Amino acid sequence: MIVDRLSILSLKIFHTREQMQRTDVERAHVERNRERLEVLLRQRQDLAECLAALWRDVQRGRRHFKLYRQLKMYNDPELNPAIYGASPH
Repeated sequence: MIVDRLSILSLKIFHTREQMQRTDVERAHVERNRERLEVLLRQRQDLAECLAALWRDVQRGRRHFKLYRQLKMYNDPELNPAIYGASPH
């Protein structure tokens, strides 16, 4: 989830920088995006530090990841009514 959030923040940062480089907008638009960029960069740094701390704890054995099995129903002929031919209620 942390990596997912980091990737979303990276996209927001990329597009915010694009907005700051526009020449067809007013100065206020660029300034709003400059402020937004500062917030996004701070958020990304905070999250990156959290990920680094988590990884250190994993390496030291203080934390571990729990494995979860995928329990999908849509390809199971015994559970998916579209496959086993159940009639609608």
